[in-house]
Amino acid sequence: MLKDELIKLIQASPKLSLYPEEIDYLKKHDIQADTISQHEKHSFSRFSDAYIERGDKETEEVIGVESESFLAQPLVYLKEHMNEFIYLESKWFDLIRVDAISLEVDDVFKTYDVLLGLKQPKKVENLIRLFLDEQINNIEHSYELLFNQKDGVWDINITLNALKAFNENGSIGEAYAFTYQFLFRLAEAIESEK
Repeated sequence: MLKDELIKLIQASPKLSLYPEEIDYLKKHDIQADTISQHEKHSFSRFSDAYIERGDKETEEVIGVESESFLAQPLVYLKEHMNEFIYLESKWFDLIRVDAISLEVDDVFKTYDVLLGLKQPKKVENLIRLFLDEQINNIEHSYELLFNQKDGVWDINITLNALKAFNENGSIGEAYAFTYQFLFRLAEAIESEK
């Protein structure tokens, strides 16, 4: 699935820029990627056409719809606006089987959390847990995983601060790029075990 979707993206956009994880994935599967350039590790330029909105955490009402330039805001913006969350939809999320990713600061622990729905079958629970356990530093309650029977997706909340290599000194866009790359590796891990 991941392989086929990545090939479609490459064929649709020959001058595509990919993250190192995606380039490595192509190499592992002997897919020629000579014409593809590589993004910087946490470049968020691929989200230039994403739908971005700020929402109120309490009411979930939309505060404002933002342009790509909002992603350049320092991540600390969320600590300065604790009542807000950021909701982002991107065509790139289809590749990793996610509709959208919300980013917010936890009111109690003041950590950066992402919330998402992962479109994977219920039977891959052990693979998801194993991957998360391997990637997370020893911080209690650093993720929640619950299968949503109604929608057929995994509702996942992850504390970014608990993930290896997370840097909270970057921008909102860099946090989304980091999250995407993390989820790409998760999708790859699930695919390799199916």
